[in-house]
Formats: sequence, structure tokens, C-alpha cells
Amino acid sequence: MQITVDLDLCESHGSCVFAAPGIFSFDDDDYLLYEPAPDDGLRGAAEKAAASCPVRAITVAAAP
Repeated sequence: MQITVDLDLCESHGSCVFAAPGIFSFDDDDYLLYEPAPDDGLRGAAEKAAASCPVRAITVAAAP
């Protein structure tokens, strides 16, 4: 699975962090960090995080 976040769209609402803490987090400066190629077992959480993003900055796709 491949995750992409459009950081130009991201407004750091944090809904992805709550939905999928195994993939998304914030650093000490509230900059979004994420695992771009998490284990496929986290697909449900990744899709939930993408759906919860109010600005639709997250894309979840099959691994290339």
C-alpha cells in the first residue's frame, strides 16, 4: 500500500492521527509525519484516516 499526503493541502487538523496513529503522527512542531508504505494490515486504518481528512489531502493506493 502507498500513502501520499498533499502537504500543500494539509491543515494539520489531526483527524488522520486519531484514525491511524500507527501511520500518522505530529512532530514537536506540529508537522505531519507519516509512513508512506505501511503494512497492508493497516489498510483499514489508512482508509479511515483518508476519509476523515476534512481537506482530502490523503490518498491511499495499491503498492506500485
